[in-house]
Amino acid sequence: MNPFRFHNPTVLYYGAGQIEAHLADEVRKYGRKILLVYGGGSIKRFGLYDKVMGILRDAGCQVFELAGIEPNPRLSSVHKGVDICKKEGVELVLAVGGGSVLDAGKAIAAGAKYDGDVWNFYMRKDRVKDALPLGTILTLAATGSEMNGNTVVTNWETKDKLGMGSPHLYPRFSFCDPANTLTVPRDQTVYGIADIMSHVFENYFSTAPNTPYQERMAEGLLQTIIETAPRLVENLQDLEARETVMYCGTMALNGMISMGTAGDWATHAIEHAISAIYDIPHGGGLAIVFPRWMEYVVDDAGDKLAQLAIRVFGVDPSGKSKRETALEGVQRLKDFFRSIGAPSSLADYGIGGENISVMAEKAVTFGPIGRIRKLEKEDVERILRACLN
Repeated sequence: MNPFRFHNPTVLYYGAGQIEAHLADEVRKYGRKILLVYGGGSIKRFGLYDKVMGILRDAGCQVFELAGIEPNPRLSSVHKGVDICKKEGVELVLAVGGGSVLDAGKAIAAGAKYDGDVWNFYMRKDRVKDALPLGTILTLAATGSEMNGNTVVTNWETKDKLGMGSPHLYPRFSFCDPANTLTVPRDQTVYGIADIMSHVFENYFSTAPNTPYQERMAEGLLQTIIETAPRLVENLQDLEARETVMYCGTMALNGMISMGTAGDWATHAIEHAISAIYDIPHGGGLAIVFPRWMEYVVDDAGDKLAQLAIRVFGVDPSGKSKRETALEGVQRLKDFFRSIGAPSSLADYGIGGENISVMAEKAVTFGPIGRIRKLEKEDVERILRACLN
């Protein structure tokens, strides 16, 4: 494995009753002026907003609000949050919602301590050197943003969706109560499952040598998701299934399975290019792209793909080449995604081939992508065409 340094500073509160017991104490560590960031209002409909506001009021906090964060969070919304923080002297950003809200919260926290445009961080023109403290309350199992320093934002004016990361952007604390995900509808639940699995895949397809335990951890996460997802999709009120999926989402991208590895991440770059143009759900796009990426790199990643097929998808390799075993595993992944209601092609979103070249160009904005196989624009175009139907 590669040499590495690991440090995850996020305090994770998991399960029922943790918000009531610990939120006030955590907030008081950082100040009384709070920017509350949230999405389209679902936290108000199921009572979480009132609960959080009550706790903050009792803690003597002055709360400023930024509502309406988009599913693919917009740079324009981030700018609004940064302006509030600077004008009002905000001391803590509290993001309550799914990964998009948390990502916006991180961008706001970074921008509030920066004299330039926060978009410079995403364009790799500058790096984050400081940020406001951030706390999160998660309402959707998907991105793992509750326990990492990563953030993705969409610049809708330029049609660019880009990510960046910094140690300064790890949440100081995160609350994960599975009960807060019970109202998530079926489609968003499915997208979250696909997103979680994709994070595991990205880390699993590593170029680092000798990572047997990391691979076993990743395989265990995938097996757990595959076992649990059908039960959850069948019964969205299954709290135990919600609990399992939420925990898998956190573990998939908090650094535990990526220590000493070098993940691929080409698929995420491709999906970001798609949703930058078409604004589709991130997890839905990943469910479409990842199997096509696997098929495209099968001759480069045959050993690892065959291992995945055997260990996770139960493919019997008897009498088959590694390539055949690998491709059977990819087909089983496609079948699994289809069985839980995930999209299987860009046509499911009404997307045709008219912007293939534009999306491919955006995917390689900073040069070739991926580690298993370095993908140039022409490679991305071929993968996108395979995603059409």
